[in-house]
Amino acid sequence: MQLWVGLGNPGPQYSMNRHNVGFMAIDAISEVHGFGPTQKKFQGWLQEGRIGSQKVLLLKPATFMNESGRAVGEAMRFYKLALSDLTVFHDELDLAPFKVKVKQGGGHAGHNGLRSIDQHLGPDFRRVRLGIGHPGHKDRVHGHVLGNYAKADIDPLADMLGAVAGEADRLVAGDDVRFMSDVALRQQD
Repeated sequence: MQLWVGLGNPGPQYSMNRHNVGFMAIDAISEVHGFGPTQKKFQGWLQEGRIGSQKVLLLKPATFMNESGRAVGEAMRFYKLALSDLTVFHDELDLAPFKVKVKQGGGHAGHNGLRSIDQHLGPDFRRVRLGIGHPGHKDRVHGHVLGNYAKADIDPLADMLGAVAGEADRLVAGDDVRFMSDVALRQQD
């Protein structure tokens, strides 16, 4: 069993924020792979389903971003999962918009959701980094991250989310390189 967590902030006012692209990825995966109904569990919203032959739990913490580790930690302990079973989908300033990279372990680069998970569980989990681009100056980062996607971004955003969901079988099998390659190919079509 694997636990896939999307990072974001709860509430409709945040739904189209760049910071909520992790939530968007989880929703796309759930829809494409026909996951079960959403349950309120572990201070978040949980869905169960299968991708290929693997059972996967999808979790969107209902805590705010900087407390995400509480919800993730609860779910990990309840299901007695190892850090190797955890994948976190999150926005990434240091990647061009709509680029997707997978990374095992590492720092949090100032990302409060990753920092919180790191504090609760340690840093050795897999991350699916969803590029949002950097606004160019550190003084503009806060507004950029918490800003909504522009109308012009909606089609490439949908393409990226569709590609991530469509290639999730590669991710569940642990073939991160093939996942990144196939996602990039889908986005070129």
